[in-house]
Amino acid sequence: MPMIIGEIRRYLRDNNSIRVSRSLRDIAYKAISAKEQMTKQNLREPSLSEISQEIGVSTEEITRALDAIQSPVSLYEPVYTEGGDALYVMDQISDKKNREDNWVENLSLSEAMRRLPDREKNIVHLRFFEGKTQMEVAEEIHISQAQVSRLEKNALNTMKNYLA
Repeated sequence: MPMIIGEIRRYLRDNNSIRVSRSLRDIAYKAISAKEQMTKQNLREPSLSEISQEIGVSTEEITRALDAIQSPVSLYEPVYTEGGDALYVMDQISDKKNREDNWVENLSLSEAMRRLPDREKNIVHLRFFEGKTQMEVAEEIHISQAQVSRLEKNALNTMKNYLA
């Protein structure tokens, strides 16, 4: 039995897309196992601090270990779909780097931007020059995230057609 468990762990460790240290992975598996046992015993889900006391590891270390064994998610993974307009993981991430660098301005996009209506121009500026998420843009200009998504796609298509 220990040999089989060892082979299973080795397989999971070696065939994962991101390498995680054995000690961190072991902490995660201990935490998961303790959670399952405590749930069966107490007929309720234990808190993180209870799991921490059970296995003798800090809550921060357990959190780090559990995060480390999560499978990676594509930026183009749909998070929510409403009437055909999908919201992707990428739409929920803001880009802090582009606030300082403004690398998009150095490309010859200013002429393509001038051809956009003011509303679409504003959305493109907020999304790609200031690095805001679609939700942040929606709140700022007082429209829904779905409308931001549609207007953004339209603006990008217009710019793409002009640059093509």
